[in-house]
Parts: sequence; structure tokens; C-alpha cells
Amino acid sequence: MKNTMKITSAMKMVSSVKLHKAQAAVGGLLPYQKSLDGILKKLLESTDFPNLNMGDLSCIRPSESAAKVAVVVISSNNSLCGAFNANITRRFHLLVEELGAEGVSPDQIDLYALGARFAESAARSGYTPLEKMDALSDKPDYEAASSLADTLVGRFSKGEVSRVILLYSHFVSATSQQVLCDDFLPYVIEQNAEGEISDCIVEPDPMSLLKALMPKVKLYAVLLDANAAEHAARTLAMQIATDNAEDLIGELTLAYNKGRQQEITAEILDLAAGMQ
Repeated sequence: MKNTMKITSAMKMVSSVKLHKAQAAVGGLLPYQKSLDGILKKLLESTDFPNLNMGDLSCIRPSESAAKVAVVVISSNNSLCGAFNANITRRFHLLVEELGAEGVSPDQIDLYALGARFAESAARSGYTPLEKMDALSDKPDYEAASSLADTLVGRFSKGEVSRVILLYSHFVSATSQQVLCDDFLPYVIEQNAEGEISDCIVEPDPMSLLKALMPKVKLYAVLLDANAAEHAARTLAMQIATDNAEDLIGELTLAYNKGRQQEITAEILDLAAGMQ
């Protein structure tokens, strides 16, 4: 039990360090994404760009020619993180039921599994992921995220899928993670997005900027968010395991000492009886 406690304590420290790095990455990107959304929203509303409208964007225009729905599920590659993966799997099955109520059957769902744990769980449930990208779950990479975003936008703009959904755990705090199910495509800019476009030079042109940045930045931000949530869940799980190990060691030590005292008392009584 003491050896197990050493392992859980070490894993807690490692996950804590990774959590701090993940928080720093998320904290550095989210303000950028928020400002970018604000700038894009103002570009779309600006009279300086009269020909720029939401319908011109392949990642914003809804596709009605396909009944298929793409679902991107982000989980972890490793276990020992509490109910992190179980919550994601549970939410996925609930999403399948919700899509079924909308007329989308399970065989019309194209599944993208970003994480080995969910891929294994989906296979046990009879779902075969269209693509598995385990590396993106452990170490979110902007280039890989951009490539996946281009693939999803391409399928959406061609009418192969009518909707793309992201399913992941959102980092709320070090002790709380929330499973979210967000629409990735068609892309929606927040109505309360804030940003300034004064003294901005848009190169090569606003349309290219919108198409190149919107889906990629959002997907990368979600990957960083899910990565931070995973490390937070593992840190908490290992802390609880370490505390439980300490409690159990105390109980076992007390039981051992009681048993030892009983043996000593029995031996003394035997010696005293023999002397009489």
C-alpha cells in the first residue's frame, strides 16, 4: 500500500505540472480567439466591406444536401483520471439519442475519435471511427488541428455532412470539468464578441482571413481546453487515491498494532499461568 501511495503521489505531481502548462496554453489562446471573433464580427458588419457577407463562407453556410453528421469526440489516451472518459462516453450515447430524435440514425454519424479510450469504448458499442487521431489528445498541435479542420470544412462545404459537432470536456477549474457538446460547423460567431478593427490591415483579404482562421483557431482552442481538463481530472483522481491510501495505511497500521498487542498479552498470560 505504501508503494502504491508513492506511485499515485508521483502521478499527481506529474499531472499537476502538465496542468499548469496546459492552463498557460489555454490562457494564452482564449483571449486571442475572443478578439479574433470580435474582429471578424465587425468585419462582417462593417460598411467598408459591402460584398462580405455570411453566405459567402463555406464554413458558415449550412449544408442541406447531406443527412450525415460528423461528431468529433475528444477523450484521453490513458486512464487513471476518474470519470473523465466515462462522462464523455455517456454524453456521446445521449447525443446519439438526440440525433436519432432528429432523424439521424447511428449509421449516418461519421465518428472522429481523438483519444484511445473513447475509440475503444466506441468499438465495444459497435461504432467504427472514421478516423482516429490519438496524438492530438496527448499533445495538441496547431498544424495537425489545422489539417483536421480543413478536412471537416471540406466535407461540410461539399455537402458530405450537414453538421459537425465537437464533444469534449471543458476545463472549469482544477476540481471541475464540464462535458460540452458544441456545433463546430456551421460556424457561428458569438453575438457579444468584442473586437476593434481600427488601424487594421487585412492581408491578403478579409474573406481569406475568415476562411483560414475561424475553424482552425476554434478547433485548436477546444483541443487545448480538453487537454487541460484531462490533466485536472487526473490530478484530482491521484490526489484522492493518495489520500485514500494514507487513510488505509493508518487503518492497517492500527489493526497490525492491535493484533501485535493481543499476541504479546496472550504470551504474558501464558507465562503467568505457567509460573502458577
